[in-house]
Amino acid sequence: MIGMSASGTETNIDSGFVVWGDDQAAYGPVELPTLVSWVKDERVTPDTWVYAGKNRSWQQASQVPELQMFFRKKSANGNAAIQSVSGIDPRSLRRVKILAGMSEEQLERFANFMEVEKIPQWSVIVTQGEVGDSMYLILEGELRVRINVMGKETILTTLGIGEFFGDISLFDHGPRSADVVANTESILLKISSSAFDQLAKAAPELATPFLRAVGQTLSARIRADNKRYGDSVKSGVSLAS
Repeated sequence: MIGMSASGTETNIDSGFVVWGDDQAAYGPVELPTLVSWVKDERVTPDTWVYAGKNRSWQQASQVPELQMFFRKKSANGNAAIQSVSGIDPRSLRRVKILAGMSEEQLERFANFMEVEKIPQWSVIVTQGEVGDSMYLILEGELRVRINVMGKETILTTLGIGEFFGDISLFDHGPRSADVVANTESILLKISSSAFDQLAKAAPELATPFLRAVGQTLSARIRADNKRYGDSVKSGVSLAS
């Protein structure tokens, strides 16, 4: 269903938002970035009623997941208080190399788009060949990346605190290229494709450096793999001669 937004542009009400104003009038539907700007301008307060098209329900703005980060309680010094996400202090996200440059306020906001998963030892987190749409960041523990060839396990690499995996499936929703298994009890942060889309719309200033850091890490991996391949070729030529 298509409606006309307050700005005069067409918006899909099934994915947009409608705001119930103090004048007892409905405004919208609008997309998330517009709604966020209204929150920042204090046109939408924590008690404002908002209709979310995707859920087909009314909630107060402070209860809408995409807006909760903007209504965090302030500490005594006026700064946003650090909130734990499922028992995880957002500051611990600095263990992840690609997030190390973020401020405490940025980490707190970023954490709202993540899911915490506590993984028992020997659990298989992703399976080779299955379709995926999520990326994982390692906060605690150790994991191994393996492939099975004719029933035999071959370990490709071992991952530890601060590393990540599943980044390709986050963007292309394609099949996983390998199994990832927990060598020890682990704590992972999961970001799904839908959550990343919300992050990109609501907080592009966080999504952009995140993508840049992922790209830089992937580039470094490709360069290292190319060097190993080149060295193996040179070694083979040397042995043949």
